[in-house]
Amino acid sequence: MMLMEDQRIRNADSNLCRQGCREFTAEEATPTMGMIINTNVAALNAQRNLSSTSATMGKTLEKLSSGLRINRAADDAAGLAISEKMRSQVRGMQQGQRNAQDGVSMLQTAEGALNEVHTILQRVRELSVQAGNSTLSSSDRTAIGEEMVALRSEIDNIAQRTRFNGLNLLNGSLAVTLDGSSTASGATATENGGTVSVAGIDVGNADANSTYTLTNAAAVLTATVTSGGFSRAETFTVQDMGANGTQDIIFEELGVTVSLEHDANAGNVTGAVIAAGLNNDTVVTTASSSASFRVGSEVGDNITLSFDDMRSSALGNGSKLSTLIADNTAVATTADADTLLASIDTAIGQVSTFRAVLGARQNQLETAINSLGVSVENLSASESRIRDADIASVSSQMMTSQIMQQAGVSVLAQANAAPQSVLSLIG
Repeated sequence: MMLMEDQRIRNADSNLCRQGCREFTAEEATPTMGMIINTNVAALNAQRNLSSTSATMGKTLEKLSSGLRINRAADDAAGLAISEKMRSQVRGMQQGQRNAQDGVSMLQTAEGALNEVHTILQRVRELSVQAGNSTLSSSDRTAIGEEMVALRSEIDNIAQRTRFNGLNLLNGSLAVTLDGSSTASGATATENGGTVSVAGIDVGNADANSTYTLTNAAAVLTATVTSGGFSRAETFTVQDMGANGTQDIIFEELGVTVSLEHDANAGNVTGAVIAAGLNNDTVVTTASSSASFRVGSEVGDNITLSFDDMRSSALGNGSKLSTLIADNTAVATTADADTLLASIDTAIGQVSTFRAVLGARQNQLETAINSLGVSVENLSASESRIRDADIASVSSQMMTSQIMQQAGVSVLAQANAAPQSVLSLIG
């Protein structure tokens, strides 16, 4: 009996331990917040989160409405700086394209006029050949001379009338010429009894009102020009020259050509001596204005062209057409006709050469237009990747923000209603 009683007592103690001696959970260990009405912490928390969600929603809607990922510097400071530089380049290149297109139109205007000048010169040459025939009477020669005078006058009229946006293209006003202050014109080099001198300098394709400085390192001659704070340089290796030899030092990119000639003495003059003779000399250009096409977004992105004088006073060999066809006695004799024929052949060559230059520059401008188009396309794509919004991604963000906003409004409403439960205690 005593053993059974002891077992019953132990079982009772065990039940009491299970009921009153169990471990508390984390929730049970946390103090319960009292019922407060002055400060609704739950509502403040819900309001803070709702405000953040609303701000995110506003930015998302802004991106969708503008189509831009970056609407202000705060959105992406580095991205904004990079994209603005790209925008500057793109807009500069687009304007360069338009400049080049205007240049093409300008060249086409000049070339179209020269086509008619060629036709006139061919007719004058035909008349010169006719005048070389001794079967003509003096009255016939006078009649030929009258037609020649009219044709020569029309060449001058075309040169004066050919304009683009008010600029005369063929009367020499856009021609770049060598200034008298150029020191390279008188340069010489002497070695072994032979002398090399400068026979002429062509600056027809050079920049106007610029100074090109020549320096040498052995036989390598360098021409340097600074314009608008931007410097350009080009090199040429001068070759040795012997008796009666000639050589052109061509700086193609700069548009300057220096022609050299050796005297009759047999002494050989090396390229290094010739280059040294030109060291520190200058080639100075001058022009009232010049044709320069800005085909890029930066300083120096230019294509320049000197428009030659196409008036009769500039066409021909030593005796210009304006002198040879001064009146209707231009072909009074067969000898006059022969002299005029030689000058007309030179004039035709001059016009042909200049038309070829115009065609080459037009092709260059059209190539620049195509190249700029590719650059604009690629830079625009790069700028778009930085600045434009991914509409699919932003739309997904907007849906998330909408759901969060709706949930936040609902939670805030419930948090605001929670203090009302206190009324049940007061009643």
